[in-house]
Amino acid sequence: MGNETDRLSLLAIKAKIVEDPLHVLSSWNDSIHFCQWQGVTCGRRHQRVTALDLQSRELVGSISPHLGNLSFLRELLRQNNSFGNEIPPEIGRLPRLQILQLSKNLIGDQIPINISRCANLIYINFSHNGLVGEVPVELGSLSKLAIVNIEANNLRGSISPFTNLSSLRNLFLDRNYFDDSFPDGFDQLKKLQILALGGSLPWDLGITLPNLELFGIAGNQFTGSIPVSISNTSKLHELELDQNNLTRKVPNLARLQNLKWLTIGDNQLGCGEADDLNFIYSLINATNLQYLNVGLNNFGCKIPESIGNLSSNLQLLSLDNNQIFGSIPPGIVNLVGLQSLYMQVNQLTGTIPSGIGKLQNLDELNLLNNLLSGLNNFQGNIPPSLGNCSNLQKLLLSQNNLNGTIPKQVVSISSLSIYLDLSQNQLSGSLPMEVAKLINLGYLDVSKNLLSGEIPSTLGSCTSLETLRLGNNFFNGTIPSFLSFLRGLASWIL
Repeated sequence: MGNETDRLSLLAIKAKIVEDPLHVLSSWNDSIHFCQWQGVTCGRRHQRVTALDLQSRELVGSISPHLGNLSFLRELLRQNNSFGNEIPPEIGRLPRLQILQLSKNLIGDQIPINISRCANLIYINFSHNGLVGEVPVELGSLSKLAIVNIEANNLRGSISPFTNLSSLRNLFLDRNYFDDSFPDGFDQLKKLQILALGGSLPWDLGITLPNLELFGIAGNQFTGSIPVSISNTSKLHELELDQNNLTRKVPNLARLQNLKWLTIGDNQLGCGEADDLNFIYSLINATNLQYLNVGLNNFGCKIPESIGNLSSNLQLLSLDNNQIFGSIPPGIVNLVGLQSLYMQVNQLTGTIPSGIGKLQNLDELNLLNNLLSGLNNFQGNIPPSLGNCSNLQKLLLSQNNLNGTIPKQVVSISSLSIYLDLSQNQLSGSLPMEVAKLINLGYLDVSKNLLSGEIPSTLGSCTSLETLRLGNNFFNGTIPSFLSFLRGLASWIL
């Protein structure tokens, strides 16, 4: 009898689906046993439905109340479709349900109270829907619940129902309209590792949640400052605050010794004062730091000399689009693990450190739109040691005051495959014949300089070039015939 109940329930579920462009449900008929229908998994012993997987199938319709008759169901996966209407309260008749995945649909109305009867639930994901109202207090009785994702809905009110979920590890609440304060008891969530919030940042964040390992609020509308108490979350290894409207200064982070990932870019941090970047001193203790992004802010000071004492594991350092001035500290070449270094659109002066070649893992160096120049015009300002950066794919030094000649070592970096942009400087001399080694390069721009001499015929070896810009220089001679043989060349300006 139970088997027949499951079969009839599945057919009722099918009846609520009005569009099935991929013909997922074409197998749902009496020609084969329902346990062989696409998306259906049955247990071996009782031949009852234990999993229903209809995720990402472009289905349109609603969730049938008959779902509640699949009493052996453990997993329900319906994410990334166009199911609308409500979550039927009959879902509370699934005592064995462990995974409930309904994200990225068109589901509205409230979270049904009856979900609290699914005592074995471990994972709930209702994100990116149109749910309204408050989170039911009854949800707090789900003692096994470890992961809850209800971000990007229209939920409001208190988040207090979650304070009783002693097994909770990951909680995603952002892009809703919840109250902006932590309820009493939130500090009892000892297993909580990941918390994504919506609203403003409470001053006692680090005191209330000292065991956080990941804190992410990127891409929201948070205002105000970063709470000083964040330094109390000593287990934190990822702190993602980028793309908000945070202001003022970044607090001391010296106690975050486990930090691997810090992104505070695209905010309004900084006050244009000399100690704007002092928090970098405090990151020296984070010996496993791999990713540091402070770009697109209002930091207006010199780069601390101590930046060279950051972790040798640092792979990305982004200081771009600020009002940072002064010279690039020579010690930056100690960050031998760097793969990407972004300092573009600032007011940096002085020279590129001569030891830059020590950064042999660099694949992108972007210093465009600064005021870099130097004192020694005879040797020039682009250090030949850049040639040692044998993994470089992008090198952007345009829109500076660089003068002198282009080192042959720089145009000999055969790994350059995406960009080499030296335009809008005051570089002089000829374009080195060694440019022939740029056989993988797609974009070469040396325009708007003081270069002279003949355009080297060896450019004909650069068979991957798609864009070549040589204009606004003092090259002489005729247009090289090899240009017509560069098949991939989409545009060139002489």
